Amino acid sequence: MEEKTHKLKVEIIMEDYIKNTIAGMIQGDGGWVEFVSFKDNRLTLLFRAECSKCFILDRCCNWIKGRILEDLGQNVEIEAIRKKPFFWET
Repeated sequence: MEEKTHKLKVEIIMEDYIKNTIAGMIQGDGGWVEFVSFKDNRLTLLFRAECSKCFILDRCCNWIKGRILEDLGQNVEIEAIRKKPFFWET
């Protein structure tokens, strides 16, 4: 039971960190990032707007990973999901 509670707390902290710390920085460059899930040190993020078509999204994910390690002390793997609006060309 304690392990489940700990995992839930870590997930809530991670979601809050993405929403309140990382998202604003990404939006400053015209992008958009949303928390999807966090399980077994795997952070899944949804990237929209400019991020969805960015050629260097992997660099951004590495930057996010570094910030999380520095600020939260958590080593994560990031799974990036690109979500383009239906009216954008591929």
